[in-house]
Amino acid sequence: MRNTFYFLLLILSPLLTFSQEPPTTFSLQEAIDFALKNNRRAINSQRDIETAKAQKWETTASGLPQLNAAVDYQNFLKQQVQVIPAEFFGGTPGEFAEVIFGTKQNMNATATLSQQIFDGSYLVGLQSAKVFLEISQNANTKTELEVRKAVINAYGNVLLAEETIQILERNLKVLEKNLNETTKIFENGLGEEENVEQLQITLSGVESSLKNTRRMKTLAYQMLNMTLGLDIHWPTSLSDNLERLTQEHISLSLMEAEVNVQNTIDYQIAENDKVSKELLVKLEKSKALPTLTSFINGGYSAYTDDFSFANKDQKWFGSSLFGVSLNIPIFSSGMRSASTQRAQINLEKAKTELLEKEQNIQFEIAAAKSDYQFAIEDYDNKKQNLKLAERIEAKNQTKFFEGISSSFDLRQAQTQLYTAQQELLQAMLDVINAKAELETALNVLTN
Repeated sequence: MRNTFYFLLLILSPLLTFSQEPPTTFSLQEAIDFALKNNRRAINSQRDIETAKAQKWETTASGLPQLNAAVDYQNFLKQQVQVIPAEFFGGTPGEFAEVIFGTKQNMNATATLSQQIFDGSYLVGLQSAKVFLEISQNANTKTELEVRKAVINAYGNVLLAEETIQILERNLKVLEKNLNETTKIFENGLGEEENVEQLQITLSGVESSLKNTRRMKTLAYQMLNMTLGLDIHWPTSLSDNLERLTQEHISLSLMEAEVNVQNTIDYQIAENDKVSKELLVKLEKSKALPTLTSFINGGYSAYTDDFSFANKDQKWFGSSLFGVSLNIPIFSSGMRSASTQRAQINLEKAKTELLEKEQNIQFEIAAAKSDYQFAIEDYDNKKQNLKLAERIEAKNQTKFFEGISSSFDLRQAQTQLYTAQQELLQAMLDVINAKAELETALNVLTN
């Protein structure tokens, strides 16, 4: 039976190991979901929440009963000598006798139970711990929004590089074909050398752009892997394409979305700051209140000249004590008043900053809507421009080989086409990124 178990484990272990490896192919949404769990910033943000929860309990526990124990052992290497009048022991008046009080060794074991009855700063601390947890949770939401936007940007940059390479490779094939035909025409004495040279210049530029874009593609993949939380050399591939994503990210209804500034994460973070400043004012005021604590302890003590504390016949003397401590602040030479005034001023600043943040958020949302609207309009415009540039280039190519148009005119038409191709790709990416920016500003996480 045991051998069978080990045999099955040996067979299944490669499959178990493989299942733990991250995927290599991602759609955009899959990449976002993966990054929210594995991005290093997202992971640390979750840890901040756990830290806040631990701190909240730490603050709560500080006001609950506390039990401490202590064991003290003392061994007088040389005991202190005291002198007393000798007449106490029937000696001669005016003389003194040397005596030693106590034993050479002693041991005390005590346990103390303390309880905080009232402390204003503790009550404020409980409120502050709750607010700190809210701050950590809001910061985590902010991090998730930023990670999502970063994934969209990185994913789009990879697709841009991939699409650019494909277009440049197609352009390169067309140019090589045109150059070969033009060279043959020139060699047969039916064309000018300038025609060949113009095409060579264009071909060289496209080759250079292709090499650079391939290098940029490698960097784009590495940036995407970093954003996903993967090793930069992980063999990542994408299942979405730029044109489909662009169509999916055109959502005019998002332009009509109602804006509730108080629901945005930036406003909530600013609100957290204001609340924390209010608590600081309460804390400074609480320092003028009395504090009341109580305690009870019990212990045993033993005394001996030799170390015999472990012996059964060693005598131990018990003791117990109950006490209450009341601390009343009376006069601080204006120190507490100044601290309270300083906290109140910081609170007023936080209120002003909250109003400023509200205005900034409204402006940012309006600007993001404007940028998104422009990106959609620019995309439609660039599509039309590309169609026109393709027709112009095709006409000039036909005229060139018919001898009607010059090589300079053909090169201009080709350059215009290549520019239109790149502008359309960039316009697609701008639509995707602008939508992500608007969703982040609105605190909306649509797919």
